[in-house]
Amino acid sequence: MKKAITLFLSIAIIGIVTSQIAVKDKTKSVVQKDTVKNEKVVQPGVIFNDSVIAIKGLFKPYKKDVQASYYANKFNGRRTASGKKFDNNKYTAAHRKLPFGTKLKITNESNGKFVLVEVTDRGPFSRGREIDLSRRAFMDITSNKNSGSMKVKIEIAE
Repeated sequence: MKKAITLFLSIAIIGIVTSQIAVKDKTKSVVQKDTVKNEKVVQPGVIFNDSVIAIKGLFKPYKKDVQASYYANKFNGRRTASGKKFDNNKYTAAHRKLPFGTKLKITNESNGKFVLVEVTDRGPFSRGREIDLSRRAFMDITSNKNSGSMKVKIEIAE
């Protein structure tokens, strides 16, 4: 009986020691993985048309509390004022004064969602509207998919 109890206790002690070693090994491997992750330096940025823009000093305020609308589907495939073909599925915009190729951050003031767009056209020609967005850009940030306009903040990428 004593031999059975001794044998049982020996097996139990060996099992506890083995499980503690396994736990230590697991924590070592986790620490090693974290160390490897920390060695890889990833620079924060925003990807825009396959180029990365750094975050520090990224955007300069342009206008707040202005109206934005979106292009009708009938303009799809037509040439813009810059000479590019318009595509309602891309992230583009029309502005009266900003130079073609200017990259803008458009933020919906009611929900904080934003998109990055490029100025490729002139317009809007409706009084009270500051910028026209492609349908995709507009729908990505709007709160109400049935509305035709929204209040936005415009910032210029530097």
